[in-house]
Amino acid sequence: MALKPTIYKARIALSDLDRNLYESRNLTIALHPSETLERMVARILAYCLNAQDNLIFCKGLSDADEADLWARNLNDAIELWIDVGEPAAERIKKASRLAKAVKVYSFNSKSDTWWTQGQEEFTQLKAQWFQFPWPQVQALAATVNKTMDWSMTISENSIFVSTENGDVEVSLKAL
Repeated sequence: MALKPTIYKARIALSDLDRNLYESRNLTIALHPSETLERMVARILAYCLNAQDNLIFCKGLSDADEADLWARNLNDAIELWIDVGEPAAERIKKASRLAKAVKVYSFNSKSDTWWTQGQEEFTQLKAQWFQFPWPQVQALAATVNKTMDWSMTISENSIFVSTENGDVEVSLKAL
């Protein structure tokens, strides 16, 4: 019998000062059995950084042909493809053929090595590359509950998250 995902609910008061976006989002996030809380938190951060009406969480780990998040237009074309983690260059090359825009958010302890080893190939691809510092992602993951109320303020390259279990600031580095 296959393991089922664990469901998390997040109510996020989002203030994106860079985009003049101020709204509340109610998210239902499925944590895949092989996924860590840190990866789920990175997906939530990527969602909030790119919040728009048609942005959704996809099957991600469960389906290699889908992004972690994507936004489709009314014609069902992919406007934005977002991957979280350290994807292979071939995956991003394929994504850039399918979507108008591609963004990658890396976050774990081997992120620097992954970027260094693939940088020459990655920079040839039509994608934007970002990194969340691993210790900050771990600190935010430590605040996670099955039901969360977060207040998130985004300004320049900083994401300040206030949770019922503490406050965490996560910086965003463009690669």
